[in-house]
Amino acid sequence: MEPLPYTDTGAQVAFCATVGAFVLLEQRTRVRSLLNRQGSRSDRGSLMVVIASVVAGGVGAFVLASDFTGAAISPGRWPIFVVGLVLMWIGIVIRQWAITLLGRFFTVDVRVQSGQTVVDRGPYRWVRHPSYSGMIITFVGIGLALGNWASLAVLVVVPTIGLIVRIHVEERALFVALGEPYHRFAAGRRRLFPGLW
Repeated sequence: MEPLPYTDTGAQVAFCATVGAFVLLEQRTRVRSLLNRQGSRSDRGSLMVVIASVVAGGVGAFVLASDFTGAAISPGRWPIFVVGLVLMWIGIVIRQWAITLLGRFFTVDVRVQSGQTVVDRGPYRWVRHPSYSGMIITFVGIGLALGNWASLAVLVVVPTIGLIVRIHVEERALFVALGEPYHRFAAGRRRLFPGLW
């Protein structure tokens, strides 16, 4: 069974508009970050790991959605599609909220700047890396909107592996650069999802 965004015009418009908004906001974030070259770079190749895992997960999910139709989520196609769209927007909002709160301290590569402080408001009250949580929620939404179990699995697992690598690199840099305030911040909250990890 083909995914709704491939067969229904209304679903296609809603899906493409949402994915398009996600991609445009990511590109805006990337450009803004590239213009901000302050601070010492401690990326250790983790940006390339994240990019590769997101691209591999995304391409794999779309290929599986059309070629591996045996994994289609058949019952409740429309409600699952709508839940997927809602999750995509929730993920986008969480990610953009987190990026906005960090302001000039947000960069796509791991970079600690002079005067950088720990942000503990907004979504940072609950997790250490809400921008990555937002990405994962968006990918879950895309997988559900595609209506395919295999696509959902690839979209969740592959990018999350890349983000976990990134989190370890990023936290190493933050623990060193921000010291005790970041230790206190980290001790009070999970990395991605409250109560999980």
